[in-house]
Amino acid sequence: MTPFHVFGPDRPGRWLVTCDHATNRVPADISSGDLGIAPEDMARHIAWDVGAQGVAEVLGAALDSPVICSDFSRLVIDPNRGEEDPTLVMQLYDGTIIPGNARVTPAEVERRLDTLYRPYHAALAGLAARRDDTVILAVHSFTPCLRGRAPRPWQVGVLYAPCDDRLSRPLIAELADQPDLCVGDNEPYAGHLPGDAIDRHALQMGRLNTLIEVRNDLICDAGGQKAWGLRLAPLLTRALEVCDATG
Repeated sequence: MTPFHVFGPDRPGRWLVTCDHATNRVPADISSGDLGIAPEDMARHIAWDVGAQGVAEVLGAALDSPVICSDFSRLVIDPNRGEEDPTLVMQLYDGTIIPGNARVTPAEVERRLDTLYRPYHAALAGLAARRDDTVILAVHSFTPCLRGRAPRPWQVGVLYAPCDDRLSRPLIAELADQPDLCVGDNEPYAGHLPGDAIDRHALQMGRLNTLIEVRNDLICDAGGQKAWGLRLAPLLTRALEVCDATG
């Protein structure tokens, strides 16, 4: 089984759309395909980015660019963390204990890296290298409210590393012109962790990049995913034109 899916690998567009947390699937060889948490917890944001893959697929088609999506739960191993990050394999997330990770050994972490995490990143790197001017667009989603926390007001957020906001700034401006949107500027959380997917495939390579977070109650079905993908595509196109024009 391949731990990722690629849609439109031969599309000629400049963008590479990524979805690091596309699915909540647990491979059968990991805790018998069950991390020991309830199905309702596996359906929550702790296990995947609800709706993000559908948005990514719509964006890829609209931008005529390839899309790569992981095919394993972030609770198994998180492809949007560096290999040395202490949250690479989570044991507690938003109030839920993950029994299948409670006694995970270094050898088991290494096996998950070799069979899931590294193949995904190798495929992502290969797609990014197909053009000299590739732009990385990471698509994620966020929960409207963490347990015990205040509701989040944003419908969409744009995340970026402070060292490279070239594309994110014009994208935030495009979104801010939408009168019905509350737009997060590096919200609902900061947009950079050393060794994360954007760091690895964009920042370290000097590639233009941005990360979009859509609130998951807005994209929990195919209609919402299509609507948001089609809404975001022209805004992204205009933001890239501004970025290119300003150098």
